[in-house]
Amino acid sequence: MTLTKRDLVVQIAEDTGLKQNDVMNVVQKTLDGITAALARGEKVELRNFGVFEIRSRRARIGRNPNSPSTDVPIPARTVVKFKAGKEMRAAVLKLAGKTPASQS
Repeated sequence: MTLTKRDLVVQIAEDTGLKQNDVMNVVQKTLDGITAALARGEKVELRNFGVFEIRSRRARIGRNPNSPSTDVPIPARTVVKFKAGKEMRAAVLKLAGKTPASQS
């Protein structure tokens, strides 16, 4: 199952009693702010949720699985990395029946 932006807006609107259109505007402005900060090369830290940051990947040589003898150049690129916060990690670990202390 996938949680969409629309699902999130409906859930927040029901929980808060706000109009869905107002919630949609707030959610969209939040996402736009995160995107703009990342585009400026800034790190975005949302306490108890996680951290978004920009990372540069170096150029490398890959392999075509259909023709392993053929080298495929993969250019350098910039990617967004997300590191989950402590509370999110703990909540996700509960799905697997693990506790943070049992991590290896």
